[in-house]
Amino acid sequence: MEMQQQAHPHVAIVPTPGMGHLIPLVELAKRLVLSHDFFVTFIIPTDGSPIKPQRQLLEALPSSISSIFLPPASFEDLPEDIKIETRITLSLVRSLSALRETLKVLTESTKLVALVADLFGTDALEVAKEFGILPFIFFPSTAMVLSMVFHLPELDKKFTCEFRDLPEPVQFPGCVPIHGRDLVDPVQDKKNEAYKWITGIANKYHLAAGIMVNSFMDLEPGAFKALMESDSSGVSPPVYPVGPLIQNGLISEAEHENSGCLKWLAKQPTGSVLFVSFGSGGTLTKDQLNELALGLEMSGQRFLWVVRSPHEKAANASYFSLQSIDDPSDFLPEGFLGRTKEVGLVVTSWAPQVQVLSHESTGGFLSHCGWNSSLESIVHGVPLIAWPLYAEQKMNAVLLSDDLKVAMRVKMNEKGLVGKEDIAKYVRGLINGEEGKSLRNKMREIKDAAAEVLRQEGSSAKSLAKVAQIWKNQM
Repeated sequence: MEMQQQAHPHVAIVPTPGMGHLIPLVELAKRLVLSHDFFVTFIIPTDGSPIKPQRQLLEALPSSISSIFLPPASFEDLPEDIKIETRITLSLVRSLSALRETLKVLTESTKLVALVADLFGTDALEVAKEFGILPFIFFPSTAMVLSMVFHLPELDKKFTCEFRDLPEPVQFPGCVPIHGRDLVDPVQDKKNEAYKWITGIANKYHLAAGIMVNSFMDLEPGAFKALMESDSSGVSPPVYPVGPLIQNGLISEAEHENSGCLKWLAKQPTGSVLFVSFGSGGTLTKDQLNELALGLEMSGQRFLWVVRSPHEKAANASYFSLQSIDDPSDFLPEGFLGRTKEVGLVVTSWAPQVQVLSHESTGGFLSHCGWNSSLESIVHGVPLIAWPLYAEQKMNAVLLSDDLKVAMRVKMNEKGLVGKEDIAKYVRGLINGEEGKSLRNKMREIKDAAAEVLRQEGSSAKSLAKVAQIWKNQM
C-alpha cells in the first residue's frame, strides 16, 4: 500500500463541522480519485456533536479515500448563545495542534501535494504552508458570496453603520445589486464575535494558492469574470469554478424500502407535487409552522413536507443535531393531517432529497436556499419558492430570484411571518400559474447548462483538471 501511495499524488481535505460542508467535499474527493488518480485523506475537526452521519457518508467511499477524525474541541468556556459561525471556526482553531500532528505523520509516509480547507478553514492554510504543502480553499457556495468575502474588509472600513441600515443596495462586480439586510448572517451584527471571525477569515483568503467554487460559469458569468480579472491583477488568488458538485442520489436498498415518500410520489401526476424542506439545519417558529401548514392546505396543491420540530429562537436550531419527531400532530394545526391526507404527505425525519427532486411528479421546491439544495434543484430542473433562514441563504435567494429568475421569494408580513394566504398564492403560482411556467422554462435552460459543464470538455471539468495538474506538478 505504501509503495502504491507513493506513486499517487495525495491530497488532504479539512472540512469544518456541518454536513452541508462535508457533502460537496466528498463529491470533490470522488472526482479527484476517479478522474485524476489521486489519494485523498479527510482530516475532520469535531466539536462534540454527533459524528455518526459523517462516518456513514465517509465509510461508503472508494478505498483510496480515507478519513481521520480529530479529538473533539472543547467549548465549555464559551457562552451558550455563540453563533454557529463562531463555533464552526473555533472547532478548527482549537484543533490546529492535532492537525499539525496528523499532517506530520502523513507527510512522512506519502507525497502530500495539497491541502484543501473549506470556507471557514483559513487557519489550516497556514499549517499547510509550514509543511510546504499547497494551500487551497474549496468554497461550497456561490461566486457572489465569494465576491462579498473579498470585499468585506473594504466594506468594513467604508461603512460604520450596520449593513442592514444601508440606504442603497451594495453592488459586487458582475453581480446583481443586493440590500445590506440580505448579506450573510454573521455580518449582520458588528458587535458580535461572529463578525470578527468572518472579517478575520476574509483577510486570510489571500493565503490560498487557489480557490475552487461549487458553482459554474454559465450560472454566474459576471461574478466569475470579475473574480478572474482581480486574480490576473494579483488582488486575489486564482478562482476555479468546479460545480455543480452534488450528491448522486444513490441510496441503499434499505433506505429505499423505508422511504414511503417515493412510493407516494409514484402515484401522483407529473409535475404536481411541491416538495417542502428547510434542509438538515433549518427550523421555523411554532407560529410560522402553523401558517405554513394552513397555507399548504389553502393552496389545494399536492405537497411532500419534511417537518422539523419548531424552535422559537434559532432558525438553524438543528444544524448540529438532526432530531426526528415522534408525532408531528403535537405542533401542527389540529386536524391538519386528517384534512390533507388525500393531497399531502408529511414526513418527520428524512426524505431522499435528490430522488424527490429528480422524480417526475415533483413540480416545485419550497426551500431555505442552502447552496447544496439550490444546486440539486438546478441540476434536476425544479423551480423554487425561496424562503431563506440563515447563513448565506438570503444572498442565494437574491441570486435565484433576481438574477437567474428561477425562484419566487417569500415576503414577511408586519408580524415577521410569511402569512398563510401568501403561502397559498406562492404555491398555486409555482405549480399552476403563469409565473411558475416561466420559472420552469428558465430552470430547464440552466439544467441543460449544468449537465454540460461536468462533461469532459465542459468548463467545470476543465477547471478541475487544471487544479489537478497544478497539484501533480508538485510531485
